[in-house]
Amino acid sequence: MLDDQSLDLLFREARTHNGWQDKPIPNDTLIALFDLLKMGPTSANCSPARFVFLTTTAAKERLRPALSEGNTAKTMAAPATVIIAHDNDFSERLDYLFPHDDAKPWFASIKEETAFRNGTLQGAYLIMAARAVGLDTGPMSGFDNVMVDAEFFAGTEIKSNFICSLGYGDPEKLFGRLPRFNFDDVCDVL
Repeated sequence: MLDDQSLDLLFREARTHNGWQDKPIPNDTLIALFDLLKMGPTSANCSPARFVFLTTTAAKERLRPALSEGNTAKTMAAPATVIIAHDNDFSERLDYLFPHDDAKPWFASIKEETAFRNGTLQGAYLIMAARAVGLDTGPMSGFDNVMVDAEFFAGTEIKSNFICSLGYGDPEKLFGRLPRFNFDDVCDVL
């Protein structure tokens, strides 16, 4: 089991950040983040998630028109914002990702739901990997997916799911910790 310091970093003390320090994220850190998240399990190793890291002002300006009013300032201030998307044509790469069997037919009738489910899992892995490499996160869904898809994924089968700001959080701008359920509130052991 991980030690308490690691558990605090990943879960217990980790927070969703709304404010950011003016400190850039090195590309090596983004690569390290990806190298961790890619190891999380997906159905038949399908790995449908696609990530667009917006690290420049010009790149974030392309995203700005799609952001909800409440998410604009914090997204634009973040050192990076990543678009977490999924490729509905993920099965085209299964010959590489799952070489010991022909898995493509397994997903023929369930491509979109498989891509969405597993891409969402990979987005969660991204959040945990970001924390593991020393970054804070600000995941959000307050944006216009259709606009994002037209701007960043036109002509493809890639669809946006959610976005996540990345950086070094400003603890002065954190909201108070919100309540969480207890085990007995939401869990059954059968």
